[in-house]
Parts: sequence; C-alpha cells; structure tokens
Amino acid sequence: MLKDKKIGVLGLAFKQNTDDVRQSPAIELCQRLLKEGAQLRVHDPKAMEKAGAMLPGVTFVADMNDVADGCDALVIATEWEEFKKLDLERARKLLTHPILFDGRNLFDPQEMERLGFIYKSIGR
Repeated sequence: MLKDKKIGVLGLAFKQNTDDVRQSPAIELCQRLLKEGAQLRVHDPKAMEKAGAMLPGVTFVADMNDVADGCDALVIATEWEEFKKLDLERARKLLTHPILFDGRNLFDPQEMERLGFIYKSIGR
C-alpha cells in the first residue's frame, strides 16, 4: 500500500531540542515506512546528521517548509516548537494529497479542516 508513495516526515530526534536519535520513535516510524516501500523526505532541526546512517536512501531537506514538496502525506513525528510555525498553506499546495498525520497534536483539528487538510491527530 505504501509502495512508491512519498511521505514527508518532520522530526527525527527522540525528543525536541536534541540531536539524540537513539530509541527514537520517529526513526522507527521512518524505517517501517521505508520497509513498506515508501520514499521519504525528512527534516529535523538538529538530528539529520546523526539520523543519516540509520536512514539510507532518505532525502534530507534543509527547510521544513520544503518537506511536503511532491509528497502524498506529511507526518509530524517529533514535537519541535518551530513545527508549530509550519507554513500550512504552502504545505497543502505542495502535497499531492492534503493529508497530515500529527503525532504530536500541534495543530487545531478545526483549523486544519478549514485549511483543507485531511487531518489525523494521533492520540487526541
């Protein structure tokens, strides 16, 4: 089902404000997506260098606002304060499908729906 799908992932670190990727749920998620055949575009403010060896074949993107480019869905995997400032209008336009899985409940569901997203807030 994920074969040849392009997924954008925001956050790789175990938690915000660190470059620590040991036992990171975000890394585990990325590895699982790769195993299912997905192509990934990822961004993390601090952990991309350390995550590189753990995620071969992944596209690392310098600007969080460019991650969604050409992706079928966007996933927020680590709660970084700056992700709350994501340019949502731009992300929606860059995505091939306006699907956002928010694993950290950073956004308001009503606002996301108003912006035209299929918004899945996990654990809310």
